[in-house]
Amino acid sequence: MSNIVAIVGRPNVGKSTFFNRLVEKKQAIMDNESGVTRDRQYGEAQWNGKKFTVIDTGGYVTGSEDIFESEIRKQVKEALGEASVILFMVDCHTGLTDLDKDFANIVREVKKPVYVVANKADNPEKSFMAGEFYALGFDEVFTISSASGSGTGEILDEIVNHLEDDHEDQFTGIPKISILGRPNAGKSSFLNALLGKERTIVTDLAGTTRDSIHTRYKLYGKDFILTDTAGLRKKTKQKDDIEFYSTIRAIQALQDSDVCIIMIDATRGFESQDMQIISLAHKYKKGIMIMVNKWDLIEKDGKTHDKFKKEIVEKLGPLSYVPIIFTSVLQKQRIFQAIETAMKIYEQRSEKLSTSELNDVMLKEIERYPPPALKGKYIKIKYVTQLPTYTPCFAFFCNLPQYIKPPYERYLENKLREHFDFSGVPIKLVFRKK
Repeated sequence: MSNIVAIVGRPNVGKSTFFNRLVEKKQAIMDNESGVTRDRQYGEAQWNGKKFTVIDTGGYVTGSEDIFESEIRKQVKEALGEASVILFMVDCHTGLTDLDKDFANIVREVKKPVYVVANKADNPEKSFMAGEFYALGFDEVFTISSASGSGTGEILDEIVNHLEDDHEDQFTGIPKISILGRPNAGKSSFLNALLGKERTIVTDLAGTTRDSIHTRYKLYGKDFILTDTAGLRKKTKQKDDIEFYSTIRAIQALQDSDVCIIMIDATRGFESQDMQIISLAHKYKKGIMIMVNKWDLIEKDGKTHDKFKKEIVEKLGPLSYVPIIFTSVLQKQRIFQAIETAMKIYEQRSEKLSTSELNDVMLKEIERYPPPALKGKYIKIKYVTQLPTYTPCFAFFCNLPQYIKPPYERYLENKLREHFDFSGVPIKLVFRKK
């Protein structure tokens, strides 16, 4: 069994605060408003030499006006099914509630180790009051303060007794692919379609996804981490603090990923915000591809595809190296082709070319069209080599590197892309004196 610890409970008891403390970073969004967490959020933690996965869940509730209520309940039950150990979190400030008692019946059905964690025990009086939670019928109640960290050591000592020693770190050494785009483009639906189950909540409302949701995909010979992110909209259109933090998490996911799938809603077309996201991915030297979703909703003739693609390429300008895939997540059209493309970009991003191979090709192109002379001086490029960097970077050694101008640099980049397949991969050229 995998080492998985699920944090569950009613809304606003401090689950996300405790989750962030365990994974030692602010991965889940915290807010005084209840119902901020909706999807299952995964993170890696360790204690006494044992690594384990922590799941943060949405608050379990019934009879509320929240339209996400039933979907959150599904997510919580999924987490209970996956877990090795369950942390049932309650709140010392508000005390034992009927919702706690009802939820305890659901937790008991799972037949797994359960620990009641009485949070917000910020002083001795609150800790003493935590005794009432024994009425839930579980053997032990641990008092903690998620905000300050008080009491977390004791509960962690107890948790690791149930965990195996050889837990594999699920985030190390495999490709990380993030799905980014504007709200309601179909990012969560894409993730669910690939997995064949409802990993994330999907509604017609923009902004349904708030946290960045990491999922490991191991099917059909593929193995990677897929991250669903909140929709990115312009700063001027962000409505509240929660949306602001969702945006921060999405950008953080972009920075942590190897390849970015930029999803575009075909019914809305390619807009300036899409270009902003692509430019950001290019800035951080990430592999990039464009996935045009909802293509089944577009009225088409023989020229629609080429016209739509041409419009995108014209707007991309110097970033036209980005491949474009037309898909329908709802109809499951070309969604696996999109993943194949993303994996190919990942492989090309780490590809190393031999110096002899580069020189055989590029010196002929340079001889065919040498750098223009400047101030009566001729520039001679002697040889080219790939530098040992994480992403492709090529050094051109010449007598006057300072005289190489951007147009000629673009020519060399285009020739590199023409002869070597760097589709979707940002490459860098540097010029050094020889």
